[in-house]
Amino acid sequence: MCVIEFSPRIETRRLTLRAPEEGDVARLACLADDRDIARMTTRMPHPYSLADAEEFVARTAAQDPRRENTFVLDHEDEGPIGVLGFFHDADPYPEVGYWIGRPFWGRGFATEAAEGALDWARRRWKKRAVVAGHFTDNPASGRVLSNAGFLYTGEVRTKHSRARGEDTPIRMMVCLL
Repeated sequence: MCVIEFSPRIETRRLTLRAPEEGDVARLACLADDRDIARMTTRMPHPYSLADAEEFVARTAAQDPRRENTFVLDHEDEGPIGVLGFFHDADPYPEVGYWIGRPFWGRGFATEAAEGALDWARRRWKKRAVVAGHFTDNPASGRVLSNAGFLYTGEVRTKHSRARGEDTPIRMMVCLL
């Protein structure tokens, strides 16, 4: 039986993964307004404005929690440092995507958040697999996903990057839960 949580919270060693709130808008807009972050995602525009962050928070509040969940990565000392979300696309399994603000790169936060979210997806959502992908010119994201337990499938897809304004190859990965 799948347990539906409308505002799940996930606790890791240094982070709380929680639903985005109106009070996060300014911080998320500030962190996300970085071309090097936006260009490694499919959905984020660049520049990223307060209006974009407001729309993001409103859109996540309207998600069907049986199919999608989006979390702000809230650091115990720093506050919001990024976002991680599960969504359904063309695959039968949910896909996970994430971004971390530049000041917090290289400190293991993305892997920690992914591990916590995958454990939640397995326990609470009863998922058996999750897919992810990273742009071929972003090997650091591939390392994060590998460290969290993802394996390469051998498939390369092309997806549109809103910030780049073009279709870009993505290396696909899967994590069996």
